[in-house]
Amino acid sequence: MSILLTTLNARYTHASLGLRYLLANMGPLQDQTRIQEFVTGAKTADLVERILAHAPRIVGFGVYIWNVEETTRLVAMLKRVAPAVKIILGGPEVSHETGEQEIVGLADYVITGWGDVTFPKLCGEILNGPKPLMKIHAGVQPPMDAIALPYALYNDDDIANRTLYVEASRGCPFKCEFCLSSLDKTAWPFPLDAFLAEMEAMYVRGARLFKFVDRTFNLNVKTSLRIMDFFLDKIAQYPDDPIYAHFELVPDHLPDALKDTIAKFPAGALQFEIGIQSFNPEVQALVSRRQNNEKAAENIRWLTQHATAHLHVDLIAGLPGEDVASFARGFDQLVGLGAEEIQFGILKRLRGTPIIRHTEAFGMVYDPYPPYTVLATDKIDFATMQRLVRFARYWDLVANSGRFANTTPVLLGEAPFDNFMAFSDWIYTRTDATHRIALDRLAKLVAEYLQVRGMAAHEAASLLASDYAGKVDAPARTPQAVAGTVPDTARAVAPSRQARHLAA
Repeated sequence: MSILLTTLNARYTHASLGLRYLLANMGPLQDQTRIQEFVTGAKTADLVERILAHAPRIVGFGVYIWNVEETTRLVAMLKRVAPAVKIILGGPEVSHETGEQEIVGLADYVITGWGDVTFPKLCGEILNGPKPLMKIHAGVQPPMDAIALPYALYNDDDIANRTLYVEASRGCPFKCEFCLSSLDKTAWPFPLDAFLAEMEAMYVRGARLFKFVDRTFNLNVKTSLRIMDFFLDKIAQYPDDPIYAHFELVPDHLPDALKDTIAKFPAGALQFEIGIQSFNPEVQALVSRRQNNEKAAENIRWLTQHATAHLHVDLIAGLPGEDVASFARGFDQLVGLGAEEIQFGILKRLRGTPIIRHTEAFGMVYDPYPPYTVLATDKIDFATMQRLVRFARYWDLVANSGRFANTTPVLLGEAPFDNFMAFSDWIYTRTDATHRIALDRLAKLVAEYLQVRGMAAHEAASLLASDYAGKVDAPARTPQAVAGTVPDTARAVAPSRQARHLAA
């Protein structure tokens, strides 16, 4: 073996789609190339030892916002103990602002942008000559039908135990300045027949959980319908063999044909990630986000009332021009629409994104270290931003987790943002922590807070007992064991968090 492709995934269950694309497109060098994935949090020296056990001449690293700090230490140690090994970096974190990054200085070569063509070409030059003259190589974007699809490279263990990432297209036509996809000119589809043939092959091998990473899955409705029909056909043929698919939807584009198809899916088969980010038109204009808010809200309401898809809706705090009151109004509006999960995120300044142009005008202060989270703006001071960070964490533990499905509406009352912020402030004063709070302790704290608000102790205990978090065996339960009316077959393939929402 001459070439090792590697990255540090956030979890074992995340299988790297990018590495598999590179391996699929290595051409004559494919037999000399292999993948070895790691998980963040491992000891650097152990990873170096495992890499060098393969005696590679080239190591290609996938570098992302969540692994850049650990990967930097890994590359630094690797170059010290094996300086002859050539290091090639790629991925979104090293595709922009390369001159400012320590990891770029440590590496031999960097590929910015698309690597499907450029990585194998660079490896060939390193191994066989002529020696590359440049350190930074701009990735060449090939025609979509020239890219070899990687799905056969998911092995049996991946199919049995990991999330399978797939994409029917790359890129995005929208220009939201906080997103790296704003740098794309458009969205480029893969040939649909070839893509569906790969999905069929994966299904035959046992794949049942498909996570689409397309930024705009429903942009081309004809394509969306064909892909959804693929899954509906499987459900119709094998009703006792559940399947689960995750898509990212453009919120204000849901024509009737797509609604009709979505409505056919049974519970536990679909998840939609929907990026709202902000309901404030002035803020949307500042960050170049085009969105019909009325239509987006109407579509979310329709999905909650007429479809069984699990909805994961995104909001971002800390956008330029948005204060807490504006964010709270958007949050309350989303709660009223009834989505199962509201992903409350804090703005991050991703390398290369145009959001940086607002830094001075809106007093944007960012953490200099990954994930480059906004620390303060001219409308939200640091202390308040910290409260929002804690709110987001507790919201994830209580509301999004599905463990407190009956209790959460009581906590929120008629003023969801204000009431949950009060709960967030209270629980932080009691725990001085946002992590490592055991579920049984969290449930007791929630019950105690309800009593602080005036609920009788026996009523609070009864309410908590009706929830997943109130069950004695809750921490050890599996999705299949969640009590409820949803058929076991619907829960068997859904991730545990979604399964809890289904049961509720």
